[in-house]
Amino acid sequence: MTDVRYPDSDAAPLGVAVGARPLGVASASARSALLTILGEFVGPRRQAVWTSTLLRALAAIGVEHKAARQAISRMAQEGLLESERSGRRVRWSLTVGGATLLREGADRIYGFLREDRSWDGRWLVVNVAVPEVQRSLRHRLRTQLTWLGMGSPAPGLWVIPDADKEGAVLGVLEELGLRSNAFAWIGSWVPVEDVQSLISAAWTLDELAAQYRDFTTWVAGMAPLTSAETFVAQVALVHEWRRFPFLDPVLPASLLPSDWPATCAVDAFIDNHARWHDAAQAQWEVWAAEEVG
Repeated sequence: MTDVRYPDSDAAPLGVAVGARPLGVASASARSALLTILGEFVGPRRQAVWTSTLLRALAAIGVEHKAARQAISRMAQEGLLESERSGRRVRWSLTVGGATLLREGADRIYGFLREDRSWDGRWLVVNVAVPEVQRSLRHRLRTQLTWLGMGSPAPGLWVIPDADKEGAVLGVLEELGLRSNAFAWIGSWVPVEDVQSLISAAWTLDELAAQYRDFTTWVAGMAPLTSAETFVAQVALVHEWRRFPFLDPVLPASLLPSDWPATCAVDAFIDNHARWHDAAQAQWEVWAAEEVG
C-alpha cells in the first residue's frame, strides 16, 4: 500500500494555520496540484481560463512558476487541455478527454464512502502466477488489482469480499494477457481460522487507519481567515483526500474494527469542503476577473 505522506515544510503558503502540519501543497507534484485546481474551479464552470490565472492559483499554493508552466504544457501534451491564443495571451479549455477524466475523478472523490454498502457474504478469490523475471507485468497486475480493492494474503493469491468485481478483475487479467494463467472462485468464507487473520495478511489496515486519523487531525487544525487562505485550504483538502480512494479497499463494515476512523475522516472532508466552498470559489472569481481586466 502506498504511504500517504503529509507535508512538513517550514512555512504554510499564505499563512494558513494547520496546527503542527504546515499546508505545503507545493510538496506535491505541480501536475497533481493543477489537476485539483482544474477539477474544483475550471471544470464546473466549463469556461476557458487564462494562463496567468492558472499561474496565479498555483503560485498561491506554493508551486514555482517554471514548474507551473511545465505542468500546463504537459497536460496539453497529454490531450487534457487545449489552447486558444488571443494576441500574445493564451487561454486554456478542457478537452473532451480532460473533462471526462475530471468528472470521473470527482465522482470517485465525492462519492467515496458516502453510501453504506450491503454485503452478501461472498468473496472473490483469484490465483494468478507471474514469473519473478516479469517484474513490469507483476507491477501492473498489482497496481490494477489493488485499485479494484483486492488484497494479497499470499504470493499469487488475491481476494476481495465483493463478488460483483468479477467482471472488472477478469478484464484486468484479459488486458494483461494473464487470463489463461489464472484460476478464480466465488464463495463464502469457511471459518478454518479467524477471518481477521486473512484481512491482516491481505491489507495493511493499521497503516490506513493511522492515515485517516492523521488526516482528521490535520484538517481540524486548519483555520483559514481570508478568502485567499480559504482557497489554499480548499485545494489542500481536496488534494489530500483524493488519495484515499486509491488506498482504501472499502471493506464491508462487518469486517472492520468498530472504531474504524474513516467515518470521522469523511465527515471532516465533507463538512470543511462545504464550509470553505463559497469563499474559495469567490477568490477564484476575483483572480479570473483581474486577469480579464
